[in-house]
Amino acid sequence: MAGFVPSGRHYILLLLLLCGFGLVLFRLVTLQVWQAAELSVKADRQHRKTVSLEGARGTIVDRHGKVLAMNVEVPSAFGVPTTLDSPTKTARVLAPVLQVRSEELERKLRQARSFVWLARKLDPEQGRRLERLSLDGVGVVMEGRRFYPKGPFLSHVLGFAGMDGEGLEGVEHRYESYLRGEKRMMVLQRDALGRSVFPTDLTERNPTPGHNLALTIDEVIQYITERELEDAVTRAQAKSGTMIVLEPQTGAVLAMAVSPRFDPNVVSNLSPDRWRNKALTDAYEPGSTLKAVMAAAAIEERVVKPNTMVFGEHGRMTVANTVIHDHEKLGWVSFAQVIQKSSNIGAAKTGMALGEQRLYRYLHAFGFGQKTEIDLPGEGAGLVKHPKDWGRRSVASISIGQEIGVTPIQMVSAIAALANEGVLMRPYVVSEIRSSEGQLLKTVSPQVRRRAVSPETAHTMTKILEGVVTDGTGAKAAIPNFRVAGKTGTAQKIDPRTGSYSGSRFVTSFAGYVPANSPRLAMIVVIDEPQGDAWGGTVAAPVFSRVGEQVLSYLGVGSHEPVTLAMAR
Repeated sequence: MAGFVPSGRHYILLLLLLCGFGLVLFRLVTLQVWQAAELSVKADRQHRKTVSLEGARGTIVDRHGKVLAMNVEVPSAFGVPTTLDSPTKTARVLAPVLQVRSEELERKLRQARSFVWLARKLDPEQGRRLERLSLDGVGVVMEGRRFYPKGPFLSHVLGFAGMDGEGLEGVEHRYESYLRGEKRMMVLQRDALGRSVFPTDLTERNPTPGHNLALTIDEVIQYITERELEDAVTRAQAKSGTMIVLEPQTGAVLAMAVSPRFDPNVVSNLSPDRWRNKALTDAYEPGSTLKAVMAAAAIEERVVKPNTMVFGEHGRMTVANTVIHDHEKLGWVSFAQVIQKSSNIGAAKTGMALGEQRLYRYLHAFGFGQKTEIDLPGEGAGLVKHPKDWGRRSVASISIGQEIGVTPIQMVSAIAALANEGVLMRPYVVSEIRSSEGQLLKTVSPQVRRRAVSPETAHTMTKILEGVVTDGTGAKAAIPNFRVAGKTGTAQKIDPRTGSYSGSRFVTSFAGYVPANSPRLAMIVVIDEPQGDAWGGTVAAPVFSRVGEQVLSYLGVGSHEPVTLAMAR
């Protein structure tokens, strides 16, 4: 190398090396000084995966604080496919524990993902068996699962929550924004190769739990109502049944039962028809129970008085080429007897004297053809056509409870208005909302919708409806030592095949209140398609009596207990 003289080419090579070194040095300074914070965040993201879990859902209790819906911590299984040597073997071992087909598990475990759910919200025993397996690439985390400790009890009111903790029906759905807790975050770590590593402890942000709800429902009254309704549906071999008990002065629902019931803890195999709350959703022709509303309108408008004489046409009258029949061949009877004996002819004559415009106005005043605005999802408005769409027979038909569709909640609210001095109240099921710490956030107060009729008319109607029980079709609704006011109803159902009224399919009902002199309970019983002796007075009225007697005893109500009535605004 002696005597070596660098050429121009060597100088160029040396210059390139120096430039390369300078670029490397510049990049190191940039990475370690100027971009250090940004790159640290990126690196952290590359080595962390966040999984969201729902927070604790609020508790639901009855008016006395008895728990109806709550959260329980249960195990959920997850996998990290990128860490598995044999997804097939792992799936085969997991399948009998998770009760999931091995093929389905293997499909999940072969995904090119760092986190997959294998099975959510398992039974505790499944979680314990899974932990004993100690499988690589499989872990367990605790999640909240909605639990209904009383099973089918109050199922149609409570509704249920889904796998992700979202309320899907009933109170759970209507009050989702209050019940839902915050999301909590579970963080998985990744190694230098990008593979997920099971955390030795889960990094969690403590979530705020959902709010708690107190219902107007009384657990004891609900139990009595469900038991008696189920028994009646079974004995009558009926398709279904509905019963509502509420306070006429406030609109607070004390019980709401639908038969058959369902278990909200197990809904995956049920059709939506099973959990639909028919007390709110299903409209039916009320039959003679609507005569109470027509009668109140006629008395309010001074079309008739209780002692006004009406000729019963000996049980047969033609209106618009259609024959209206009575079960009794009545001659001259008082208007009070028209209602007590449930005369179709007398009711039709009175309705026609009232006229379509006034009849329509009072149907609206009592809440028909519109939602009651109860705080539950899925409520229907029923069906009340505008008079311009009525036919020649419509006034007579509506006056006897045909050509009109009502829901049980509408019908009991209308009857309750007569019990409440003529004032229609908004029904409701949630009375309080509290934070998880017990702080009162909201109190629901009774809400007056409107005055339907005067107090004088309401008092007159009470006397007439008492006669239904003492001297008319509702004798089996009587409760010993109490005055009962109410009205029976038996309505033929439309045969979908013929489009005409069926001779074998009926809806039977009884709606009323007790004690008639100082009402504490307004109730409706609806039995759909009973077999055999299908009359409101023989099928539905006895249920009213049995429930009313037990509930009054439970509440300690005497036959002359005074009550404060809500007044119209």
